[in-house]
Amino acid sequence: MAESPVWRGSPRRSARAVRALLPAALAAALAWPGLSRADTSQRSPGTATSSAAVQTPAPLIPLSAVAGQALLLQPNTLRADYAPLAQWFETQSNLAYCGVASSVMVLNSLALPAPAAAGYGAYRFWTQTNLFAAAASARFVQPERVARQGMDLEQLDGLLSSQGLRVQRFYGDGLSLAQLRLLLRRNLADPSDRILANYDRRALGQAGGGHISPLAAYDPRSDRVLILDVARYRYPAVWVAGPDLWRAVRSLDSSSGRSRGLLLIQPSPPPPETAPPPGPS
Repeated sequence: MAESPVWRGSPRRSARAVRALLPAALAAALAWPGLSRADTSQRSPGTATSSAAVQTPAPLIPLSAVAGQALLLQPNTLRADYAPLAQWFETQSNLAYCGVASSVMVLNSLALPAPAAAGYGAYRFWTQTNLFAAAASARFVQPERVARQGMDLEQLDGLLSSQGLRVQRFYGDGLSLAQLRLLLRRNLADPSDRILANYDRRALGQAGGGHISPLAAYDPRSDRVLILDVARYRYPAVWVAGPDLWRAVRSLDSSSGRSRGLLLIQPSPPPPETAPPPGPS
């Protein structure tokens, strides 16, 4: 994809250019085909189905487009997770490692203590290899199996929980559209947690099937969600319509027999301090 002219030149001049273009660019974003202010309608929840593309999805807005940058920078956008996730962005290392790359982004962006990284001496950070180093993770997944068939929502939950994170699992067929929007508002305004989506690409108008990537920002005004797609070689980071994401996480995952969904991830709270035993009086 061609680089947006907004970002050419020095960082300072580029920032000024973006600010100068924001009013017009935001208007362009809101006029993007199929994009309107938050759609408060909600279709009947029904049950998860294997055909995710029942409704015609709204056009996707690439983050690199002027309209995509405007959505990210406009004042009402909730983007507390964007910078730390972008700092630790990962491209999945094989076709089935979308959940692995997404987990590595979460662990590094939350500054969770990491094991040694091969080839980096004393520097420690999470990689798509040492993620499986913890013995506890073997209870949930094996790297060889993940490389063949990926992970479902429960396995992804287990992998992250085994690293000491607190994980809440939300199956899509149990979420209303209003509940999804509330989760997005709360999570993406809070820098202390992360949210991963397991979704069907077809519900977004993309080719392919099940996929996992982090959600990085939410614009309530347009009801658009920013997905940092870890299959960077295939699709860019894009803004998707809230109702389309809702349908995408409600789709059936044939490997588990359950719907796809979301994981809300937080560091585990430190253990409570215990007072030392009283000494002799």
